[in-house]
Amino acid sequence: MPQRPGGELATRPLHFIWLTDCSGSMSIEGKIQALNTAIHEAIPHMKNIADENPNADILVRAVKFSSGAQWHISQATPVDDFTWTDLEADGLTDMGKALTMVAEQLKIPPMTDRALPPVLVLISDGQPTDNFGEGLSALMDLPWGKKAVRVAIAIGEDADHEVLQKFIGHSELKPLQANNAEQLVNHIRWVSTAVLKSASSPASQADDGNSPGLNVPIPSLPDDDSISSGDVW
Repeated sequence: MPQRPGGELATRPLHFIWLTDCSGSMSIEGKIQALNTAIHEAIPHMKNIADENPNADILVRAVKFSSGAQWHISQATPVDDFTWTDLEADGLTDMGKALTMVAEQLKIPPMTDRALPPVLVLISDGQPTDNFGEGLSALMDLPWGKKAVRVAIAIGEDADHEVLQKFIGHSELKPLQANNAEQLVNHIRWVSTAVLKSASSPASQADDGNSPGLNVPIPSLPDDDSISSGDVW
């Protein structure tokens, strides 16, 4: 293992941020309940990944957006201490505001230049009702915004794939489509395990350039054609 003078290589922070749509349409057909369940189920998997990668200090928080946006979990919480408080759905889809709030936290400070690339997971079932472009520009104007691993999950057929693709910013990585609760659980588990493992591994390095590249190898998403006998969004 690489050594620093005086001891082992210190851990590097990895910020993992959920950006969750809580607009009124998320109350339809059990979407918000499915999202809450999926994140609850993902937490133990995230803790296991953290245990397997002791050189990464995984810190988790969440932004929610509806009519406006606010931090749902504001403190960057060590994953071992992280718990999820269930979301409720109401209002509009102010996605741009959520991106602006995340951008504020990716400035240096409070970020450090020795961090691992952040992981940003945007989950939405609709179209932005505010200035999405302004929020995306605020994020992408920052080195850590460019270097972040940006993943998007589209809930249901009404999700704006064009907007989610702009957030991802890489043609080789597409929004994940969740048409039912099972698919949503599977996608969130994949982000919380395979993507997080890649981002927290010793090989994960933020490059020194400012071009938006995939700084972390993104593993292949397992095929998932599951359609339940119940709701289809």
